[in-house]
Amino acid sequence: MKSLLRASPLLLFLCLVALAQAITVGTYNVANYLVTDRMAEGTYRQAYPKPESEKIALRRAIAGFAPDVLALQEMGKPEFLAELQRDLQAEGLDYPHAFVLEAADADRHVAVLSKLPFKEVHRHTQVPIELFGQPDVVKRGVLEVVLATEQGDLSLFVIHLKSRRTERPDDPQGETQRTLEATAVRDLVLARFPDPAQAKFIVAGDWNDVRTSKPVRALQKRGKLDVGELLRATDSRGETWTHAYYREDSYSRIDYLMVSPGLRPFVANDAAVVHDGEGVRTASDHRPVYVKLKLEPAK
Repeated sequence: MKSLLRASPLLLFLCLVALAQAITVGTYNVANYLVTDRMAEGTYRQAYPKPESEKIALRRAIAGFAPDVLALQEMGKPEFLAELQRDLQAEGLDYPHAFVLEAADADRHVAVLSKLPFKEVHRHTQVPIELFGQPDVVKRGVLEVVLATEQGDLSLFVIHLKSRRTERPDDPQGETQRTLEATAVRDLVLARFPDPAQAKFIVAGDWNDVRTSKPVRALQKRGKLDVGELLRATDSRGETWTHAYYREDSYSRIDYLMVSPGLRPFVANDAAVVHDGEGVRTASDHRPVYVKLKLEPAK
């Protein structure tokens, strides 16, 4: 201890940095990791699982940034997550902690894979909304997992808002429903953490809209209260898109990591990253986004 006290300021700084806990948190829409009607190998197939070529590419993509905690969207039932968990482990990437939230959408679920144990799991399956005068719920629910860190508890909320596909002529591209879902998620987060400036949480997932849209704006603020901040995210070429609609050759950013004001100071490099490594283009029509957190021990 005496030798440490006599050490130079630079050495003391390096020692403190070494004590910091680094956690990488990512989000990834894995494009129908379930049985559904789909195009596979150039042929339309009914009730068909995710092709093996896409599964292999998905595992390579995940291995390319190796998150400690990974929020997933469009995951099937628990047996599908167990398959991905098992296959990743066989390739040297172990996620011993996993959870799938089964909510109103019977097919597509949100889920989490984690190297860190869950301190708590909260299943928000009945988040209410009122859609065109009728009671309804956020279709995929909200999965909240709590992790113990050097800076106290960190909550991860995983969401997948309403897509732009809709059969309702009174709700073009599903914006009304998506805005209602976003507002309900925001209010749920604030019910859990009334003072975001003193809380550490991330809201992660596929929000199915661009950053200037009503749903995305609704999630970030309630009145003058800042709920969270969308992290800037770029890939190795400086591009920001996370979703490709290949039929129209269009690209947009609809996948986000939003951090609470209380967590913002712990974001490494002041930004997130859009991963564009091996396997990404084959695995999904989305690209994963991740952030590294530097969580120094609490004083």
